[in-house]
Amino acid sequence: MVSKLPVDAREGILTPAWKEQLAHWDSSLDGASAQEVLAFSAKEFMPRLTMATAFGAEGCCIIHMLAEIDPSIRIFNLDTGYQFPETLELRERILKRYGIEVEYVRAETTVPEYEKEHGGALWPHRPDQCCYDRKMVPLKRAVAGYDAWISAIRKDQTSDRAKASVIGWDNKFRLVKINPLLTWTKKDVWSFIMKHDIPYNPLHDMGYPSIGCQPCTQPVSEGQDERSGRWAGTVKKECGLHVVEHTDGSGI
Repeated sequence: MVSKLPVDAREGILTPAWKEQLAHWDSSLDGASAQEVLAFSAKEFMPRLTMATAFGAEGCCIIHMLAEIDPSIRIFNLDTGYQFPETLELRERILKRYGIEVEYVRAETTVPEYEKEHGGALWPHRPDQCCYDRKMVPLKRAVAGYDAWISAIRKDQTSDRAKASVIGWDNKFRLVKINPLLTWTKKDVWSFIMKHDIPYNPLHDMGYPSIGCQPCTQPVSEGQDERSGRWAGTVKKECGLHVVEHTDGSGI
């Protein structure tokens, strides 16, 4: 299939015509269900469509939908080497339930090699660098050659995510970003999981509403913000994947 992305967009330049096309796609899905957004995306962008998942509750909902819509869509996980055992085990449960084998995408160095190179772990004092090296760089490599990627973010999670659209442009990775659960709430997610008996990470039942790398994720108390356990005690709330970047390269 020929790429739908203009050459200019691949270079980070959004022409008025391409902006209009993106706006048209987004407006055409106003009020659409998550399943309708995914079906549209599969029809419009396959086989140049992929999905990244951290095996969060939202991602598990999307995997369940894709199993019914198009199970051939490539799904991958950024395996930093620091993930919880429960997260890795969930991958096997998903394979058993849906027959979908989520691909692991890893950094070029193992954790021992990486920590030896830097004189120890970076996550305690340079978490942004650690996230960049073990998530951002592998993700850029993983989406090369694709036209669009599916994300499981929700608008109500962070200020950056609140600025997203259902169909938009991701200048950081130079491809279309699709957010089918953007308007969902936490209640919507768990209602869907319970209704369809979807496999999920057991850490969610142990006070971990948002799960990332093991060293940088803590359980939270009842009533706390669901992402307060990520990089707890710091202002950092994102690894960088979903921080908006302008076409001039500046972040929001």
